[in-house]
Amino acid sequence: MNRTVLDASALVALLLGEPGQEPVWEAVRTGEALIGAPNWAEVVGILGRAGLPARELRTALDGLQLEVAPLDQVLALEAGLMEARTRPLGLSLGDRCCLALAERERATVLTTDRAWLKWKGKAKVVCLR
Repeated sequence: MNRTVLDASALVALLLGEPGQEPVWEAVRTGEALIGAPNWAEVVGILGRAGLPARELRTALDGLQLEVAPLDQVLALEAGLMEARTRPLGLSLGDRCCLALAERERATVLTTDRAWLKWKGKAKVVCLR
């Protein structure tokens, strides 16, 4: 199975019905999608700030039946080692965790952040907008 790792921005696009959501929905629908725990937390924070009540948020996220990959010691190390290479791109710790997960899974990453297109790592990055 081809794996697709979702950046927080990609999952938010799906949940809010924003442009670029179609490939995200396809990956979720087919069971190919997964998201790292740090990006899952980002999604919760973004939607919470947007005013979505916790109960509705939990219902929406649970309904996706999306695999959430834990941030283990090895993944955290890989994300940390990316810091120097991603600093010029303005990528955050959550972004690096997402990229590290995609590299570990040999997966494609979906994001809405165009800066990721400059990434020169092993993971293939697809910008949705």
